[in-house]
Amino acid sequence: MNRSAHYVGDQRFVVEDTRAVPPGPGEVRIAVTYTGICGTDLHVAHGAMDHRVHVPAVIGHEMSGRIAEIGPGVTDRRVGEPVTVMPLDWCGRCPACRAGHQHICHRLTFIGIDSPGAMQRSWTVPARIVVPLPDDLPLAEAALVEPTAVAVHDVRRSRLAAGEHAVVIGAGPVGLLIGAVARAAGATVTVLEIDPRRRALAVDLGLSAVDPVAADPVGLVQEATGGAGADVVFEASGSATGVRLATDLLAVRGRLVVVAIHPTPREVDLHRIFWRELEVIGVRVYQREDYAEAVRLVHRREVPAARLISRIVPLDDVTEAFRALAAGGDVKVLVDCGGGV
Repeated sequence: MNRSAHYVGDQRFVVEDTRAVPPGPGEVRIAVTYTGICGTDLHVAHGAMDHRVHVPAVIGHEMSGRIAEIGPGVTDRRVGEPVTVMPLDWCGRCPACRAGHQHICHRLTFIGIDSPGAMQRSWTVPARIVVPLPDDLPLAEAALVEPTAVAVHDVRRSRLAAGEHAVVIGAGPVGLLIGAVARAAGATVTVLEIDPRRRALAVDLGLSAVDPVAADPVGLVQEATGGAGADVVFEASGSATGVRLATDLLAVRGRLVVVAIHPTPREVDLHRIFWRELEVIGVRVYQREDYAEAVRLVHRREVPAARLISRIVPLDDVTEAFRALAAGGDVKVLVDCGGGV
């Protein structure tokens, strides 16, 4: 039997036993150990993505586990192997795919939103999306490889170089991970965050953290850079204030990386973009090379994934886990799906 959590609408989940799906040709069945809850999952639970998620739905895409069964034709995986997944399925035919940008396919299926996800004990997926993990990487930490891959992709797209000054606006899970990845790349990192608990966590991770309300962030960055400004600003707050502040912080030819998903159009200072020859860079999900780097960073503790895990809850308590995360105070909540080989 397969224990699974089904989103049924109105912030409710039903946990029940279902039949485990055996792997078909080119597939593997994963015994899921942990599934993380992210901001997108919260949006799903609050009904903001009901146009994509068809209830009852098993969601979740930040995960770790071990291969429990291998389908016909799969020769490069082994039973018991620790794995995560890169939850993207692209068409291979659209202009984006033909240009080599499969991760932003025009018809992209995001597994765990558009199709069944990892919040279950047994999960059958195409072998091509499986990412192997080091045997000695704790599976709780490995559940953060997916959001770390987001951060890796964002930093890579920014062209951040060692010695540059980066500012991260917003110290949610992805913002903190961007800060850690940027620091690992050799940058000086300043995090701007209004929540004192998240500022404290940023400091605990070895980052400089500033309250942008109580302090003058533009003045502080100017002072730290000899009057130049930041080379890169990652806007991870999703707020109109964050967008306005970002352009004020940037140096000549600085790069603004739009990380957060903004639900409504924002006012942007186009004159400053013109005046300082600023770049605006969009970032979305990740590519396979980002996953490989994320695994390396988490495994080597250059990204301290364990410090970001606020709590681990059993699968049967998934509704309470979502409520607690929505209430604030937690950074990363993992659901123990109980999978084992």
